Amino acid sequence: MNWVATSNLWGQSRHWSRVAGVGLIALGLTMGCQAGQNSAEGDAESDVLQIWWSEGYYPEETEAIRNAVASWEAESGLDAELVFYSEKDLIQQTESAIAAGNPPDVIYGYSLDFAVIPRLAWEGKLADVTDVVGPLEGLYSSTALESVYYQNQQDNIRSYYAVPISQQTTHIHYWASLLEDAGKSADAIPTDWEGFWAFWSDAQVNLREATNNTNLFALGLPMSTAATDTSYLIEQFLDAYNVTLVSPAGDLLVDNPEVRAGIIRVLEEYTQFYRDGQVPPNAIDWSDPDNNVTFLSRLTLMTVNPSMSIPGSQRQDAITYNEQMVTIPWPSKPDGSSLRSLVSTKQVAILADSPQLEEAKSFLSYLIQPEVLSQYIEGAQGRFFPVMPSMLESDFWTNEDDPHTVVAATQFTDTRPFDTVYNPAYSQVQKDSIWGQAVRKIVVDGVPPEEAADEAIAAIKQIFTEWE
Repeated sequence: MNWVATSNLWGQSRHWSRVAGVGLIALGLTMGCQAGQNSAEGDAESDVLQIWWSEGYYPEETEAIRNAVASWEAESGLDAELVFYSEKDLIQQTESAIAAGNPPDVIYGYSLDFAVIPRLAWEGKLADVTDVVGPLEGLYSSTALESVYYQNQQDNIRSYYAVPISQQTTHIHYWASLLEDAGKSADAIPTDWEGFWAFWSDAQVNLREATNNTNLFALGLPMSTAATDTSYLIEQFLDAYNVTLVSPAGDLLVDNPEVRAGIIRVLEEYTQFYRDGQVPPNAIDWSDPDNNVTFLSRLTLMTVNPSMSIPGSQRQDAITYNEQMVTIPWPSKPDGSSLRSLVSTKQVAILADSPQLEEAKSFLSYLIQPEVLSQYIEGAQGRFFPVMPSMLESDFWTNEDDPHTVVAATQFTDTRPFDTVYNPAYSQVQKDSIWGQAVRKIVVDGVPPEEAADEAIAAIKQIFTEWE
């Protein structure tokens, strides 16, 4: 197996890698030695399976997929070239390669399910992988299967056009030491929606007084268009308020007055945290790693993150991981009912024009065997979770001595997918960061939430019209 690094992900977030302290520099040097090679230039042999993969956040994550590919090669007798890209470059290179008629055979990225895969499936550019998913269909969660069952508008059919391998949702973390400095106890954290958010506001006041440091903030919530986390959190807040934007039949519901009112309420509440000074001022410019960086620098008391990358980065520091950092469940919805977890399913796809279609399917069929897939997911340090419920029963996910994973795993008992599953046009809403734009307009430009909501609704309706 050849494996190639085409860009340096860590250059985008060096500060985080230093804070996290998980040996990312060493990985970057190893990968950099081969950075001059790039299969995107078409140097690979035509009979070699081309796999483009997003660089792992941890060395163990990258090593896990390398091992899986090598094991498949040994078992199948086939050859593969595994090419690593940063997430941003992966999307750009994939789109360029498709346009040039020279795409890879297999693609995987952490954010491809938000905008890229639904659109490619819609355009008929992905291979139907029913014969890969089908034999293990009974092992998957219903949400995972829903998330890869896409509409192919070219052939006017719905089918499996990607293979689910893991899932993520939003998790809440706080610093026990900072909470203690604020004179608050963990037992006092409310479980109702309004009380929960007010608790952190009060804690910020106490914390600043106790430390004489006005640069400490209650909440690490992104307010930018650059961070996909912004859209993720707005979507989770919308679900908390029972706001349904797209019906299971794919119909857009934003003209419903109750839906509009819900959007306004969510935008007003979410941005109020920033306007009240509970969120760092530079959150308006954050990219996805920056809430991690700020929290790990202990500048925010609590943060919400759409993966378990924050505690995962601290596994090698037993005191920080086991004693200082805490993961807790979400509060109940404003109406008092339990909050459903909005789940993003990480998925691998095969390009429809792949000359190695059967080889690609062979690799994915091998990868999703539970014993192989579990090694890959656990190699990611628990950043993402299994899409096969039986895998959640292993010691890795149920270990009561782990103060983070065992709590986070409970969030996958009641889930729902993003609206891209019901209508792929919604992937453009995410790609264009419509919710990030609305948030920024409110906190930067001073636009009233009602106006920002109406502009977002108009933009969404325009997108859906263009996709018809």
